[in-house]
Amino acid sequence: MKAAIFWIGLGLVVSGRVVAQDGTFPVQSNLKAGVAKVDITPEIGKGFETTGHRRMVTGVRDPLRAGVLVLDDGETKAAIVTTDLINAYDDMVRLVRQRIEKDTGIPAANIMVTASHNHSGPAYDALSRYGREVVEKIGQAAKTAAGEMRTVSIGYGEDKIGFGINRRKVIDGRAVVRLNPDGPNDPRVKVLRFDDGKSLTPLAVMMHCVCHPCFFTWGDKGTPPYPNGYPKLTADFPGEAQTFVETVYGGKTSTLFLQGCGGDIRPNLPGYPYRCADEADIQWAGRDLGSAVTRALAHSVTREKLAGRETFYPIRIANEVVDLPGKDGEVKAELMAMKVGPFLFLTMPGEPMVEYGFKLEEAIADRAIPIIVGYANGRVGYIATADSYEVGGYEPEMSPLAPEAEAVILDKLGQLADKVVGDVFRSFSKHEKDVKAREAEEKARLKSEKSESKQK
Repeated sequence: MKAAIFWIGLGLVVSGRVVAQDGTFPVQSNLKAGVAKVDITPEIGKGFETTGHRRMVTGVRDPLRAGVLVLDDGETKAAIVTTDLINAYDDMVRLVRQRIEKDTGIPAANIMVTASHNHSGPAYDALSRYGREVVEKIGQAAKTAAGEMRTVSIGYGEDKIGFGINRRKVIDGRAVVRLNPDGPNDPRVKVLRFDDGKSLTPLAVMMHCVCHPCFFTWGDKGTPPYPNGYPKLTADFPGEAQTFVETVYGGKTSTLFLQGCGGDIRPNLPGYPYRCADEADIQWAGRDLGSAVTRALAHSVTREKLAGRETFYPIRIANEVVDLPGKDGEVKAELMAMKVGPFLFLTMPGEPMVEYGFKLEEAIADRAIPIIVGYANGRVGYIATADSYEVGGYEPEMSPLAPEAEAVILDKLGQLADKVVGDVFRSFSKHEKDVKAREAEEKARLKSEKSESKQK
C-alpha cells in the first residue's frame, strides 16, 4: 500500500511525518511578534538646522523612520522602539511609553526606546508640532504591530563591517582626536531575524553594530564637496543599510537598527581630523552593513541553523533608575536588561565607549547571547571608561559623569542580568519567600514606571 501523502498547512505529511515545502519551515514556539515602521521625517522649511554637528539643510536625501517590534511570550509583553534620531530623549521615552501602554496594554516599563544616534536629523522638543507627531506616529506603529502578531522563531547570525574606526589616540600622555586603526573597535554585526516560517523572507530583522552615524558631518571644514557639511537630512548609514536589506527582500520585511557602544567609534573618513562623506561613502557603508546583515540572514535559515533554533522564548525584563556619580552631583540613569529566549539586551542611556561592550560580554560569558545597546531609554551624554579620564580627550571631558560611574554601571547591569538570565538560584527558587520577593520586585518595577510617568 502506497504511503498517504497530503498537504497540511505549510507542509506535507508523508507516512505521518511532517515535511515542509521547500522555502518554508515549521515554526513551533510560544513567542509571537509583530512589527511596523513609520516615516518620521520632519518638514523642511527655510533655515532648518540639524542637531549633532549643527548645520543648515535645504532638503531630504532619504527618510528618517521609526520602527516598533512587539513581542509576547504568552505571559509577558514587551516592545522595542528604534528611531533614526540622535538621542532617545527623556521626554520622548516617557511619552512614547505612555502612548504605547495606552494603545496596546504593554507595560511602560517593558518598552525599550532607542536611537541610532544619527547626526543628520532634527532635534526633539516634546512641545513642538514635530515632537507630538513623532510620538503619535510611533504610537500608531505600535498599535499596528500589536494587531498583526504572528507565531515566530528567532534566527541569529554575526558578520563584520569595515568602515568603523576608533577616534582616540594617546600621544605624549594625552588623548587627541585621531583616526586610530590600533585603538579598540568592534566590527561585529549581530543580526536577529524573526520568522513565521511561511517563506524565507523574515517578518522582522534587528541589526546591531557599533559606529557613530556621522558620515555627513562637516569634519574639517573647507573640504570639498561639502565644506559646510552635507546640505540634506538623512538617516546616515543605518538608514541606508535598512533600505538595502528591505530592498533585498522585495520590501516584504521590516528592518530595525540598534546602536551599540559607539561612543568613541566613528566612520573611517581620513582628513584633518576627518572629512565629510559624499554619496560614494554612504553607499559604501550602507551596502557594507546591509551586505553583512543579508549574509547573516541567509545563513541562519539553512537546515543546520534551523535545527538549532529554540522553541521556547521566555521574556524577562528588569530595569532600574540608578544614581551615577557625576562631576557636579549625582546623575540619574535608567539601565535595562531584556531577555528574549537566549538573547540578552543590556541598555545604557547615553554614549558608552566601546570597551563597555567588551566588559559586559566578558561578564555574561556563556550565560546568554549578549547584545549591548547604547542610546536607549534616556540621555545622559558620554559614558566614558574610568581609564579614559587619566588621559582626557573629548569623551571624558564632555561626559557629565565621574570616573567612578563605570563601576556602578557594570555592577548594576550585572545585577539586572542576574534577574533575567534565570541561572542565579534566587531568580528561579520556588521557596515561598523567594517567590514572594520576586513578585514584589516585579510589581514595584511596573508601578515605578507608571508613577514616574504621571509625575512628569
